[in-house]
Amino acid sequence: MSTKENPFHRPAIVLGGTLSTLRSTVRGQVWLPGDPGFDHVRRPWNLAVEQPAAAVVEAADAEDVVALVEYARRAGLGISTQPNGHGATGRTGGTILLRTRRLDSIEIDPVARRARIGTGVPSGRLQSAAAAHGLTGLPGSSPVVSVTGVALGGGLSWFGRAHGWVADSVTAFDIVDAGGHARRVDAETDPDLFWALRGGGGDFAVVTSLEVALHPAPHLYGGRVLWSGEHTAEVAEAYRRLTATAPDELTAWLELLHFPGSAPMVAIDLTHLGKAAEARELLAPLDLLPEPISDSRRMLPVSELGTITAEPTDPGAGLSRGELLTEFDEVTVKTLLAEPIAPLMSVQIRHLGGAFARPSDSPHGPLTEPYAVYLFGIPADPATAAAVAARQQALADTLPTSGRKPLTFLNPGETAADAFAPASLARLRKIKRRTDPANTFRSNFPVSAGITPPNS
Repeated sequence: MSTKENPFHRPAIVLGGTLSTLRSTVRGQVWLPGDPGFDHVRRPWNLAVEQPAAAVVEAADAEDVVALVEYARRAGLGISTQPNGHGATGRTGGTILLRTRRLDSIEIDPVARRARIGTGVPSGRLQSAAAAHGLTGLPGSSPVVSVTGVALGGGLSWFGRAHGWVADSVTAFDIVDAGGHARRVDAETDPDLFWALRGGGGDFAVVTSLEVALHPAPHLYGGRVLWSGEHTAEVAEAYRRLTATAPDELTAWLELLHFPGSAPMVAIDLTHLGKAAEARELLAPLDLLPEPISDSRRMLPVSELGTITAEPTDPGAGLSRGELLTEFDEVTVKTLLAEPIAPLMSVQIRHLGGAFARPSDSPHGPLTEPYAVYLFGIPADPATAAAVAARQQALADTLPTSGRKPLTFLNPGETAADAFAPASLARLRKIKRRTDPANTFRSNFPVSAGITPPNS
């Protein structure tokens, strides 16, 4: 990363033998350049992103994190924290890459409807633990993404229409700050930092655990209905009508699919927080559509949400682009379907609204755009990668986008300025300067990118 991208960057002061002392600093595992497996452990989830690192540390516990922050501060190194590398942008040069997968404790308080979870806990594990008590977190489409990572980026959930941003349900963070101090942050102890952590990214501290509110989920109905691509126009119109009047308990995503070597298909993925009879009544318009290829709708345990979209659970290469849509009317549908999506593999339309649009004391604030679009392709070779990017750009240029997007939707070529309104970004930068003036913590999307460093 250049100093133009990050004005607070400073060269790492790594004297002979300095990095080797990492092994005696932490109890967890350490990999240095040249060690067997180093190139494997430093890679991100998206294998299309090259991720450099001065070293990789897998912390054994929160005490390891304290020791690592003190070490990095003395050595003049930055820390980039990743449980497993989702959302990586490659902005990790000269940093210690911190893996937090082993911080995986889960404590459920079913009476208070609270969970205290380690920063390495993936969404699927929290869902399984909460389901035993008839409760749910706010899971996204993938069960392997860390809850903490999603919350730090705001977080879009299957149940966000009913309960808002994932970050809105966070009630406290356990962190290690830039001074190497372990402390608890909530709305009372440090309201500014608490605000920043609830969606502003990983620029402010290392989170070792967090406390989240859980929500009742006695009944959940969901699944995927899949049709041949020849029915795309009919399915898209039915989706548009369905979502125009959907209650907050119903979430539906439209999926245009074109997998390599197969014909185009179209799907509607959905969840309903309620009984099957209620869901079937709401979804009756789908029964008037042509016969689907498959229909997996059923009563679901909240622990099985990941089966709906069946996203990959192993790393792979991909190119993505996300946008927020100001509307999804007949003109938008016609524009979306004007040409085949190829070489994209999928185009996903997510219905938002509901609680997303209500007041939120977070950097994103209320999400007033009613829909989001997520464009994905696989860069099999340079020519395909260029074609995927061009198709994404063409769609973004023709659809009614708002010009902002959630932090978790950003791709490596974008910055925090693409996610936050100017006032929120200015406040985040002020908090960054106060809490981490030496820029020890390096997030995927640094809030300080593109500004003049203090005292320069």
